[in-house]
Amino acid sequence: MSIRVTLDRMLLERRMSLTELCDRVGITMANLSILKTGKAKAVRFSTLEALCRELKCQPGDLLVFDESEPGDDEED
Repeated sequence: MSIRVTLDRMLLERRMSLTELCDRVGITMANLSILKTGKAKAVRFSTLEALCRELKCQPGDLLVFDESEPGDDEED
């Protein structure tokens, strides 16, 4: 997927653990881990808003478009 989630970088910069973020945002560890590892296919705006609020960042700080990554809709 061409959109990457940089949650791990933001957690490192904020010196915050994934567990602490889960508690603050009210999202399960499993769902946040899926987002962190890049396995999520979608993210709700309410989730993105909560992450930005707790990490004190902008959505663009968490989501990056990477042209070098092949998209799901490309054919061989």
